[in-house]
Amino acid sequence: MDQITAILDRLLALHPKEIDLSLGRMNRLLEALGSPEKRLPPTIHIAGTNGKGSVTATLRAMLEADGKRCHVYTSPHLVAFNERIRLGASGEFVSDPELFKALYACEEANAGEEITFFEITTAAAILLFAENPADVLLLEVGLGGRLDATNVVDEPLATVITPISMDHEKFLGEALAEIAAEKAGILKAGCPVVVAPQDDEVLAVIERKAARLKAPVYRFGQEFNSYADQGRMAFQDEEGLYDLPMPSLLGAHQVINAGMAIATLKAAGLWSGEKAASEGLKSINWPGRLQPLINGALVDKCPEGAEVWLDGGHNPGAGVSIASFMGEQEERSPKPVYLICGMLTTKDPVGFFRSFDGLARHVATVPISTTTTARGPLELADFARLAGLEASPFSSLEDAIADIVSCAQKDGEAPRILICGSLYLAGEVLAANNMPPR
Repeated sequence: MDQITAILDRLLALHPKEIDLSLGRMNRLLEALGSPEKRLPPTIHIAGTNGKGSVTATLRAMLEADGKRCHVYTSPHLVAFNERIRLGASGEFVSDPELFKALYACEEANAGEEITFFEITTAAAILLFAENPADVLLLEVGLGGRLDATNVVDEPLATVITPISMDHEKFLGEALAEIAAEKAGILKAGCPVVVAPQDDEVLAVIERKAARLKAPVYRFGQEFNSYADQGRMAFQDEEGLYDLPMPSLLGAHQVINAGMAIATLKAAGLWSGEKAASEGLKSINWPGRLQPLINGALVDKCPEGAEVWLDGGHNPGAGVSIASFMGEQEERSPKPVYLICGMLTTKDPVGFFRSFDGLARHVATVPISTTTTARGPLELADFARLAGLEASPFSSLEDAIADIVSCAQKDGEAPRILICGSLYLAGEVLAANNMPPR
């Protein structure tokens, strides 16, 4: 066992629960570390249910195209824990020695006190961000917002709320308005907030909170807009209309995410013009989101001529976006669509699968080996059937692929395969296909 794995295992054992939302433990540890949260670079704080990572990746691409150094914090990782922390000086994931040093410092400062894994590893990230130079920190919320471990920045440049839908109800509330209130907990007095398209009840919650804090609100579809136009992307606000390339991330929802990123740069005072934005939009890197898998060890096991797609989306809102994209591919080039799906117990599988009714020929459900909170394939197949889909459980990803190979040979058609339902599964796929994120 290497040093990183060993210390992460020790940190995981410091609290009996994986999730226990509170800021008390985080504030205690940060104080013991010398309050590194007060020495962070100018910060953009990003919350929401879907699209947080894509907006963050788009912001990073445009800022780096403008010559800015960006620290980035995201979660979860796909293959290696280091992916959660990107340091601005190099633009690369944190190295093993740097990561170990920060984790060890947090372990020592915590002195065996009860603290969740996400809290203590977020503290390590904050320590690294404070000790290394950068122009901007892009800080993605882990879960919720109000009591999330990242919510220790008093004066961010801007806050961002991406689309909010039902997810993590056990921790955030059973109603959309309750979940919205938790996400809006990152808003700060006088700090601009950029808001994605939302249900009316969600928008009302955010607007009320912003009004109390005198925080300027920039709403998609009101203060700004972005849309596809003849193979290009248009962004419009009160300052004018910009003609831009389509974002390199695929799917109609990514045009919205790109518009969110541009509006955020403007709200934060970091907008430098169309040139950097154009360069950035063409070079966004965010694996596991409608990612085409062209070659690799796992792809080689798929039927000849198969299209293979990977997406880590895992809630009903993500299901709508992914199914919409797959429907567009079906119109472009009809192929039998097969889903391979693994999902955590905290997700709503029926809500996710429902969008694929009438589109997917069959769902193969598989286990996820990199987490202890995945649904079993038998149970997940039952949920897929409840959503109106044909489904069969398999003991491994390879067995599911072998079954699709057999079906393709019988049908004489090259299939379109979508591997989906969990970022943990996406990470396993990228590792098996020898495609670690960079």
